[in-house]
Amino acid sequence: MSSNVSPQLAQRQARTTASTTTRSETSVRVRPLGAPQPLRAGRRPKDHGQSLPDTHRAHWQHTYTRHPGRYGEQPSAPAVHAAALFHAAGARGVLELGAGHGRDSLYSARAGFTVQATDFSATVVRDPLPLPDASLDAVFAHMLQCMALSTEEIHALVGEIARVLRPGGTFVWTVRHTGDAHYGTGRFHRGNICEHGGFAVHFFDRALVDALAEGWILDEVHAFEEGELPRRLWRVTQTRPG
Repeated sequence: MSSNVSPQLAQRQARTTASTTTRSETSVRVRPLGAPQPLRAGRRPKDHGQSLPDTHRAHWQHTYTRHPGRYGEQPSAPAVHAAALFHAAGARGVLELGAGHGRDSLYSARAGFTVQATDFSATVVRDPLPLPDASLDAVFAHMLQCMALSTEEIHALVGEIARVLRPGGTFVWTVRHTGDAHYGTGRFHRGNICEHGGFAVHFFDRALVDALAEGWILDEVHAFEEGELPRRLWRVTQTRPG
């Protein structure tokens, strides 16, 4: 595992222990996002007449229906890390994108944040987020961007995240990268998307990470592993300029 950390992020990390151990876990406040706004243009990749994201979403729905506890009840390691960073930065309102069955959202809420959460959907990746400009302190997304999304859709989503974050707000996100064992296996779709075992994954190279950080402060790109394969991921932390 490796990490490229900015001096500003290192200072935040040094302050995290005290700020996270004093929070109560008795108040859970998770709010779903409101109704979507009108569709923002963007062509979707097609797969036999149906979009790949729609096919992928249906597969996830089927998977969660059959295995509702697929990822367990404990929060992911990136969520624990993100909560510590958000506390150190003084964040209160957090948006989680791609919440799944909610284990990370519940962890964040119990840690004292006011959490809004939404799952992988057409609303999230193709429409404006139904939130005012500069209305959030922090955004967290664990592997949402490496779903079956085109590069154009990912750029549009990150643009929306920039819009709803306040100046100085933090965005922590994770993606599988091209060093992962599944990259290049199974059925290959355009844009570094590989479909393996019914799951389609957009594998990121470093150039895409850097492109998504344009106009931001790129605090950290941290390599880590997760799961049994193991999956190889980057945890990216970037901040809106103040």
